[in-house]
Formats: sequence, structure tokens, C-alpha cells
Amino acid sequence: MPAAPKPDILAAFEAAKGFMPVDEGLALYGAGVEAGELGLPLLEVGTYCGRSTLLLADAARQAGVTALTVDHHRGSEEQQPGWDYHDPETVDPEVGLMDTLPAFRRTLHKAGLEEHVVALVGRSPQVAKIWNSPLGLVFVDGGHTDEHATADYEGWAPHVAEGGLLVIHDVFPEPEDEFTGQAPYRVYLRALESGAFTETSVTGSLRVLRRTGAGI
Repeated sequence: MPAAPKPDILAAFEAAKGFMPVDEGLALYGAGVEAGELGLPLLEVGTYCGRSTLLLADAARQAGVTALTVDHHRGSEEQQPGWDYHDPETVDPEVGLMDTLPAFRRTLHKAGLEEHVVALVGRSPQVAKIWNSPLGLVFVDGGHTDEHATADYEGWAPHVAEGGLLVIHDVFPEPEDEFTGQAPYRVYLRALESGAFTETSVTGSLRVLRRTGAGI
């Protein structure tokens, strides 16, 4: 039977701000539980308000490892004012810019998972440049432009340990199905074509790939 979070964690996930549907969340959770068995940290690129972070944090708690989540907390392109995925509640009235960090911290606190997460506040490529440790899982769910998705892949995929998992969200093979661009799909294809990753599961727009080679 696939791993499933406890009802209180699933309820917290469903109540949190965010866009990931439950079936994809459960697939992410299962990947986190599996990758946690390697005894290495689980890392997420793209925190937003912590919806998916809850699932990785709970998986990390079970495995006795740490969940890491990287975000500048100013929102990705499609979350800015005037775009469909903008939430005015995330705007800091003092500076006039999005700031999802307070909502993220509240999300973790309500679920009792603060001690299992390290929040890395900064831009993904900058953090990746100074990262030098292997990871059991990398979940790519940041910006959806080619520039940002490619930088997330190039910065973090090399850190996935042998046997670890690369999880990519918002993979839409058909242009008419996408809602923020096909950059994640192109990154997914690149990962497969590298020979370093083998696909293990597909759930909605979520792809789980295992690292089986060195050629990234």
C-alpha cells in the first residue's frame, strides 16, 4: 500500500494556500518517504506558502532527516499582480511586494512541523552555487519560465544522490493542457535524455524520476 500522511497532515495540506491537488501531493509524499530511506535531506525548490512543504516535512520527520525548501518568497511570474494566480493577501502592504514567508511560517506552525524544516530564503541559483552535499530528493516546483526552470534543474539535479529521486511538478506534454508554460516539461525531457534519470511514476502533472547514472 502506498505511503500516506496522517489525517491531520493531509488536512493541513488541503487547508494551506497553494495549487497542488491531493493526488499529486500524495505522490510527492510517497516519493519523500521512499527517498528518506537514503538518510539524506529532501529539498524543495519553490516554497510559496508551504502547502507541499508540509508533505515533505512529514516524510522527513518519519525518516529522521531534514526537509529543506528554497524560495525568495517574492512570488513567481504567474503570481504577480494582474496574473491569474495572484493572491492579494500575499502582498506586504509596507513594501508593496509579495512576501509569502509569513504565510509559510504560519502553515508550518499550525501543522507542528517547524523543527523538521530549514527554510533557505534566497534565489535558487544563488543557493545552489554554494550547496555541496548530496540530497535524497529534489522537488523542482519554482518559476515556470525556461530561464528559471532550467536554472533550478542545472543547479540542483547534480546533487541528487545515486538512487535518489528528482520530482518535477507542472509537467504538461500537451500545450493546450498547460497553465504556466511548458518549461517544466522541457526540463523533464532533458532529465530523461541525460541518461542519469529513469522515470518511476506519473501522477497528473507530477513526474518522479530516479537517479541511475552520472551524466547530467
